[in-house]
Amino acid sequence: MTDAAPKLPVPSGPEPVAPMPWLEEMPPRLIVAELDRYIVGQEAAKKAVAIAVRNRWRRAQAPDDIRDEITPYNIIMIGPTGVGKTEVARRLARLSGAPFIKVEASKFTEVGYVGRDAESMVRDLVDSALNLVRTEREDEVYPQAEQRADERLLDLLLPAGPQPMDKPAPSGSEAAEASSVFVVSSSGQAKPERPPSAEEERRQRAREKLRQMLADGRLDDREVEVEVAQQGYPMMELIQPPQGIEGTDINFTEMLQDMLPKRKKRRTVKVPEARRVLIDEELKKLVDMDDVVNESLDRVENHGIIFIDEIDKIAGERGQAGGPDVSREGVQRDLLPIVEGSTVQTRYGYVRSDHILFIAAGAFHVSKPSDLIPELQGRFPIRVELQSLTEQDFVRIMTEPENALTKQYQALVAAEGAELAFTEDGIAEVARVAFMANDRMENIGARRLHTVMAALMEDVLYELPDYPEKRIVFNAENVRDRLVKIISDDDLRRYIL
Repeated sequence: MTDAAPKLPVPSGPEPVAPMPWLEEMPPRLIVAELDRYIVGQEAAKKAVAIAVRNRWRRAQAPDDIRDEITPYNIIMIGPTGVGKTEVARRLARLSGAPFIKVEASKFTEVGYVGRDAESMVRDLVDSALNLVRTEREDEVYPQAEQRADERLLDLLLPAGPQPMDKPAPSGSEAAEASSVFVVSSSGQAKPERPPSAEEERRQRAREKLRQMLADGRLDDREVEVEVAQQGYPMMELIQPPQGIEGTDINFTEMLQDMLPKRKKRRTVKVPEARRVLIDEELKKLVDMDDVVNESLDRVENHGIIFIDEIDKIAGERGQAGGPDVSREGVQRDLLPIVEGSTVQTRYGYVRSDHILFIAAGAFHVSKPSDLIPELQGRFPIRVELQSLTEQDFVRIMTEPENALTKQYQALVAAEGAELAFTEDGIAEVARVAFMANDRMENIGARRLHTVMAALMEDVLYELPDYPEKRIVFNAENVRDRLVKIISDDDLRRYIL
């Protein structure tokens, strides 16, 4: 691994525009650079996640005799709300390659209670991997599917003429001409081939002309009749398993639809819609779903990542019995075998969770990580604490990320033909107000910037269609003038900010 160190790409630059490599194939430094594009600070969390993800690729390069012994180092991220824990998961999910899902720990209940069981997160991961692999396979054969769909569409636009029932036998020069062209078959026997007739040549020229018109979009207003398979039986959607019963490998709706005969119906649609329908049908024919399922299960077992958010919501004081939180410890016990490694039954087969990477996150305002049962704490050996955001962090959040809040509002204002600008002291004033609101009230982290910006931009967005000035500039004085009533009034500040 040391010889590859000098080849690490520069974190900044136009590289993210190019197709992203597999998440696990990216060096840790590049993974952190990708997260830096959207998340300010929290270097310790980014570094821990990047190392854990890269270790998946390193494990795949290890010898076979020790590969199964290398278990993933699961991470638990601890920090107040609004500091970027969930954003780390969201950005990881957008990096291509590895199956990834984010689940809420509060959605699960102990076995025996109504709700989702813990094993359903593995089944959701399999579904995510299936969609990921199928999309990759469809992208590979998409040009071929387009070509096939165009041929079928040309058949609809230029139907074949009626074939004559009986043809007179060729004689004389026609027979000699017909026998002058020979085609060698696969068996090696030469067979005469009749040259195309004048009618067939005219039809071929007309077909090529239609093909060019189709490529140029000059047939988009024409309607054709296509035969499509009915998506499903409406009554089948009403047949669902009882609430709280998770389907393991049985999907009742799909099973009943497979038993019933496939029904097709004819629809009259415009050419672009017909082309889309035909491409979808050709993609289903070209993609081997058995291969997709096998590849998906392999990716889940060796490269899958599950992000468990709000894990602090299932933590409580140990030994506390009774009350509405009786199932919290039960959920933790149900999570134990999945995080440690067990076999989960899905509709596509059995999946082992031994090498799935689990990343947990929680604010732990009320409870503490030590309130989790010791067995579950041991399943998350890597602990990362995220720091509270400072006023300077708020300034960076509003200016540095590619999806910064100021850029979002500039895009909204530009839709009305106006221009929005923020001066440096204006952004600093917004950051100061947000930090002060967090300090005086509940600390909700960077989410406070959304409430402050919403209050600041309310009148502008409301009056924007009839706004006389098409260039709006917010400096520190303008920000104070618009927010002074809210800041000075405790009740307004409590309910608006």
